[in-house]
Amino acid sequence: MCPVARRLAAVDEANLVLDHAGQVNVFLVAGLMMPGGFVASDGSPDLRALRACLLERIKTLPQLRMIPVPTGRRHRWVEVQPDLDYHIRLVGAVDGLTGLERTCGELMNVPMGLERPLWEILVVPGAAAGALGIVLRIHHAVADGMAAAAIVQRLFDPAEALSTASYMPLIRPTAKAGRRHVRHELARLRYGLRRTRMTVSGREVGPTVLLGALSPHRGVVFLDVDLAALEAHVRPLGATVNDGLLAAVSAGYRAMLFAAGERIPARLPVSVPVALQRHGTAGNQVGVMLVRLPLGEIDPDVRVRVLAGQTREEKVLAREQGTLEFMRGPVGARIMDRIGRRQHLVAGFVTNVPGRTDIFRLAGAPVVAIWPLAVLAANVRLGVAAVSYGGRLRCGIHFDADNVPGRIFAAAMGDELARLAT
Repeated sequence: MCPVARRLAAVDEANLVLDHAGQVNVFLVAGLMMPGGFVASDGSPDLRALRACLLERIKTLPQLRMIPVPTGRRHRWVEVQPDLDYHIRLVGAVDGLTGLERTCGELMNVPMGLERPLWEILVVPGAAAGALGIVLRIHHAVADGMAAAAIVQRLFDPAEALSTASYMPLIRPTAKAGRRHVRHELARLRYGLRRTRMTVSGREVGPTVLLGALSPHRGVVFLDVDLAALEAHVRPLGATVNDGLLAAVSAGYRAMLFAAGERIPARLPVSVPVALQRHGTAGNQVGVMLVRLPLGEIDPDVRVRVLAGQTREEKVLAREQGTLEFMRGPVGARIMDRIGRRQHLVAGFVTNVPGRTDIFRLAGAPVVAIWPLAVLAANVRLGVAAVSYGGRLRCGIHFDADNVPGRIFAAAMGDELARLAT
């Protein structure tokens, strides 16, 4: 039987372009597993049992059986049989959660070879007392954050899995006719042209430690906060959990810039992805909004209200506009990769993926905590990723350890999250 082959969607091909030395374009999630199933009562893992369990689940996930094979200037997905001895493996023991953070930072600089399916699961002993660590990496050419979350659901707990579509807000265009439709499309075109000009030449961020060439040394800090308490605080302010997250990120940037001896601007723009309607076979279907974090506001509730007003408007525009113009194909991605090394439009990345209130199991082992990590791309030296899981909002801060005081950022962000959850 001939292997299945299909051409990569243009936006997925664009994500291959953005993967190169110094910029490993992978979605990473780390977690902690307690004894149960393939994890014995003494914490030792039975990798044979884990591989046997996941072999059946991978049969339902074609994304995990594909490699990108060059065809001219583009690639095709070709189906192969994954070598589970390689894709699911044990790594060296670490010294607690700090060691797991360090391992994740190192992995964010380790490329994934295109000769194998673009994913791996690493079992990490010593990540916590009585618990094993786990790290899942999936290349962004395979899935964006939301699609990767759906893969995790099916890979870890297929009996209760949520489909990819259940994660995605379905943005159905309303019927328009005649002149109204023409006006709408012209306005959308004008917005797209303005967004393209801003991407190429926008200078909303002055000279700062937050932007510059990236070093090979990455730092990672994991945070979490009670999700229900955070939501109970921000909802009466007309805000969402994501607005609360952005408010805490604002506090982190404020503290970090102060520690670096820099002037604190009134507003600091960051890039925030927005889920789009799922259609077709592309693994990446995400828009982006520009959010200007109010660093001048030091009252947490005022900051939350300001952000809620911004995101309500920007989210609609981002979804209507769709994928960032330069990320709609490999040619645009190559242009963006070049201009991104000197861009001054955004100072950071912040992403938040909805999760689930209960916890799932991996081959019978309860996964009691997970933390995602964002890619550091272009000249941006710090990014924040978050996911709601098991009643907690869990955040991963990923930063260039040689150039920015990321731990000061994390401490201030954690303090602000704690204040917002009271």
